[in-house]
Amino acid sequence: MITRAEGAYLGAVRAFQNPMLDLLHKRHAPLVVSLLSLVFTAERPTVAVADAHTEVADALDQLRAAGYGEDLPTGSARDLCRQWADAGWLVRHVLDDDVEVYRLSAHAVGALEVAGRAGGARARVSQSRVRTLLEAVERLALDADPDVMVRIARLDTEVKRLQGEIARLERTGTVDEVDDEELLEEAENVLHLVRELPADFARVAESIKAMQRDVVTALRQDQRPTGDVLREYLQRGEHVMDSTSEGRAFAGALRLIGDPQRLDELSAQLDTVLRHRFAARLPSHQRAELRELVRRIEQGLDQVFAAQREASYVITAQVRHHDPLRDRQVDDLLRDVMAGMQTWLPGSRRGQAVTPLRRLPVADVEHLRRTPGDLRPAQAPDALTDRDDPVDVSDADARAWGGPHYADLEAHLRALGADAPDVDLAAAFNAAPAQLRRPVDLLGLLELAHQLGMTERDEVAFVDAVRPDGTRRRFAFGATTTRTRDEDG
Repeated sequence: MITRAEGAYLGAVRAFQNPMLDLLHKRHAPLVVSLLSLVFTAERPTVAVADAHTEVADALDQLRAAGYGEDLPTGSARDLCRQWADAGWLVRHVLDDDVEVYRLSAHAVGALEVAGRAGGARARVSQSRVRTLLEAVERLALDADPDVMVRIARLDTEVKRLQGEIARLERTGTVDEVDDEELLEEAENVLHLVRELPADFARVAESIKAMQRDVVTALRQDQRPTGDVLREYLQRGEHVMDSTSEGRAFAGALRLIGDPQRLDELSAQLDTVLRHRFAARLPSHQRAELRELVRRIEQGLDQVFAAQREASYVITAQVRHHDPLRDRQVDDLLRDVMAGMQTWLPGSRRGQAVTPLRRLPVADVEHLRRTPGDLRPAQAPDALTDRDDPVDVSDADARAWGGPHYADLEAHLRALGADAPDVDLAAAFNAAPAQLRRPVDLLGLLELAHQLGMTERDEVAFVDAVRPDGTRRRFAFGATTTRTRDEDG
């Protein structure tokens, strides 16, 4: 049986295994907290990996120049960021444009909030904080009590209180002013609650990502029929927000803060607070926190929704392309590679050459097909049948709808070029008789011009072609001049 002391000790050991407390009790915790708070801000939740390395390196150089070199860890900024990512304080993420970025984990956000509260003004036992506690307990008791008459009595008491307040305001026409000290206490209580939001949003997003990794891992190792796998995991992908306790809690909170009208009302209320005379007694950073409250809520919502969309996309894509046999083959191959490395490394030396694999092994095939398959179709095509109504086409009609009249076109060009060596092709086509102005004759004329030699201009020429049935079609092409005789003519 575990004693109380042992139970308390084991609980503390488990608590300090949390990356948040692990960050705070490290030797270089002040450096980690300061650098993370310097690089990551509410306006800049994600930072490109290369930019983060550069900024951390610049900060380390400034600290060394100021004389803090003995208190700083060894290693480059890249090594420190990699250590922080391995410890669970930073999360690497690839954006849609293939840019790799860092963002703070929920543990790091919580650690920064704890350090910020410890280094700032200490929270006091105030009327505002006690009232918040009492109201929360009252709401909890009201929601937990199933007695209808008790709830009706409580609501009736609240209605009578509100009606009495309305009657007093109508009678006196004045609002009881609240002392500035009490307003300052309430503002500090609001700020205390606000500082918890970033870590809460980050925990929800990371719980969704953890669920995504669990689903994909289970899918790769699943031995059940594919139909069962598809039904279960597609359903989890569609209802990813309901798959974790943090997600369910967030869904409940979203019903309160997800309404744009509610956020607009919150923004108007904060403006009223900041216009009051007591707000001038708040430090500038606290006024900025109150002013940025709505935007921080919107950023947290976007962070959770982005994690939800990514999880749904990854799970759905994994299900669509899931091939258990191939995945198991890849896993077996990777295990073989790791086993080979573990066998080779203990007996190897630094810089030892490795014999490369110059050719792939030949597959041991017992039997190959020696004869091709039957290329003949399964059955012969149907025999051709004579048309019941044969069309009688004369030679003249067939010729009229046939190809270009090259001889007539060439004679037409030579006749136009009797007095000039060059002729404009568009003018020559428009001057030809109707039987030589078919669309196909325009192609023939261009072909003859290419053979005889032609010169293209930057202008656009238009011609009207006439089909044998009398229909017309306008064509446009680059203005061209052609010689009417070849070099020997």
